[in-house]
Amino acid sequence: MKIRILSSAFNDLAQGRDFYELQGEGLGSYFLDSLFSDIDSLVLYAGIHRKVFGFHRLLSKRFPHAIYYQMETENEVVVYRVLDCRQNPQKIQTKLRKT
Repeated sequence: MKIRILSSAFNDLAQGRDFYELQGEGLGSYFLDSLFSDIDSLVLYAGIHRKVFGFHRLLSKRFPHAIYYQMETENEVVVYRVLDCRQNPQKIQTKLRKT
């Protein structure tokens, strides 16, 4: 299984890292490690997650973030966004429409 991460998702990850690094030294790196671990799990579990706003949504195990992805082919997963779940659902939906 191939996982492709779009630049919009990388930008979301960078924003999350910056936010958590301000909360505590080293927390930003832990955030990235945790989210990339969740993304890596898609190799085994892609396609089993509930669809929300037209995308599969994988909830992170350690942080209040969701990974929005789609199965492009049976061997390729594309990660579109990695968004904080603590925001208004309409804002999340708007961000997903822009990708």
